[in-house]
Amino acid sequence: MQVNSSKQERVCSLIKNFRDSIITMYQAYEPENSFKRTHWSYEKGKGGGEISLIRGDVFEKAACNFSAIHGSSFPGKDASGPFFATGVSTITHMLNPKAPTFHFNVRYIETESSYWIGGGFDMTPMGFFFDEDTALLHSQAKQALDQVNPDLYPKLSEQAKKYFYLPHRKKERGAGGIFFDHFSLGDFEQDLDFLQRVTSSYIAIAQTIIDRRISMPWTSEDKKLQNQLRAHYVEFNLIYDRGTRFGFQSGGNPDAILCSMPPVATW
Repeated sequence: MQVNSSKQERVCSLIKNFRDSIITMYQAYEPENSFKRTHWSYEKGKGGGEISLIRGDVFEKAACNFSAIHGSSFPGKDASGPFFATGVSTITHMLNPKAPTFHFNVRYIETESSYWIGGGFDMTPMGFFFDEDTALLHSQAKQALDQVNPDLYPKLSEQAKKYFYLPHRKKERGAGGIFFDHFSLGDFEQDLDFLQRVTSSYIAIAQTIIDRRISMPWTSEDKKLQNQLRAHYVEFNLIYDRGTRFGFQSGGNPDAILCSMPPVATW
C-alpha cells in the first residue's frame, strides 16, 4: 500500500476540517473554557491522532477526536493486510440534563484492494424527550441525504435504529439518527461530498437543539435520572459499539477510544 498518497492526504485534510468546524461550534458555548489537546502516536504502525477535550459550564464533558493511522494487518474479519484509517468522532455530555447527548463520527478506511466510508450521528435524550427536537433531527437529516439520493434517508435511519439498540435493555439508545458502514456511492468525489453533507447536517442540528435546551431549569432529581441513563450509554459503547471494538483491536489509543464515556454514570 502506498503511504501518504495524495488521496489519503486529501481525506485527512477534509476530516481535520470537520474536526475544526465542530470544535469551533462547541467553543462558542464555552467562552471561559478551552479545549485541551493531547497528541498520541500509533504504536503498531505509522500515524496517530489528537484528543480534543473540554469540561466546562455547558458541556460537562465534550470530546472531538481525530486520528489517521497506517497499519500492517487489518483488525477483524472485514479485510486483511495493510490498511489506512482516518476519522473524526465527537461526543457531548451536557451539564443540563434537559439537553441531549449527541454523538457523531465519520471515517475513511482504505486497504490494498478497496476503500469505504462509515459513520453517522444520533441523539440520546437523557430522560427528557422533546418531540420537536426529534422532528428536527430527522427532518434535517432527511433533507441533507435527499440532496444526494432520496433512497438514502429511509435506509440509513433504519440502520441507525437497528444499530443503536441495546438488546439487554430491549430499547433503542435514544431518538435515532443515521448510520452507515462499508458504504460508498461508487465515486470518490461523491463520497467526500456525502461526508461533508453529513457533517454540516450534524453541526446544524446539534447547534439548534443545544440552543433550545441549555438554559432550561433543572433539578437534582433531573441530574440523577441523567446519570442513570448515561449508564445505558456506557453499556452500549463498551459492549456493542463497532468503533470501540475497532479501536482496541487495531491498537488505538485507549484514552481517545474511551473519550465517549460520560464524566459520571450511576447504576
